[in-house]
Amino acid sequence: MRPHVEAHLVARIGWLRAAVLGANDGIVSTASPILGVAASGADRQALLVAGVAGLVAGAMSMAAGEYVSVSSQSDTEAADLARERAELAADPDHELQELAAIYASRGVNAEIAARVASQMMAHDAIGAHARDELHITETTAAQPVLAALASAGTFTVGAALPLALAAVLPMGWMVAGEAAGSILFLALLGGVGARAGGAAVFKPVARVVFWGAAAMALTAGIGRLVGAVV
Repeated sequence: MRPHVEAHLVARIGWLRAAVLGANDGIVSTASPILGVAASGADRQALLVAGVAGLVAGAMSMAAGEYVSVSSQSDTEAADLARERAELAADPDHELQELAAIYASRGVNAEIAARVASQMMAHDAIGAHARDELHITETTAAQPVLAALASAGTFTVGAALPLALAAVLPMGWMVAGEAAGSILFLALLGGVGARAGGAAVFKPVARVVFWGAAAMALTAGIGRLVGAVV
């Protein structure tokens, strides 16, 4: 008989959050300055310079930010595991009772909980405490390098979309076309992210479009104001 294997979508959480954040930020952070510069009356070369500069700076910033923040989580996890190893070495009986109490609090009979805890400690003591006491698993453990690469890569992909629009749209249609195209890209991103995470599509699409459109509208308004003053 073939073993029953279930693939849960929570396994994607390590990279999905960083990927969605990176792509969304890539679209908004690149489209917004392009719209602002376009609204000021600048030419296409200025738009492309602003877009490329935003892409490079944003990708590096996203990678560094994700790596630093997720590394902080990783450091905290490592410190907790080191403390747990020290406690296991110093007082294994207390740690056994602690693990048994955790299982009992989840509804396991006290006698069975003690036996299960004893077997789990004999099999992999630190693994049992990491999972059941500290809630650290392979699925949820911090992965700084993966988060940084996913964030930077998806930021670059997201940023390339409004940059491509800036390169091909007629200048007379630049502001309206850039805004409409970028909002469409955001809606598609929200839908893809929702599907990848197994969630309903409407709410993710609505919130990513709302906040993206708000950021672009604000930047375009500032660009138009500055252009009028200058």
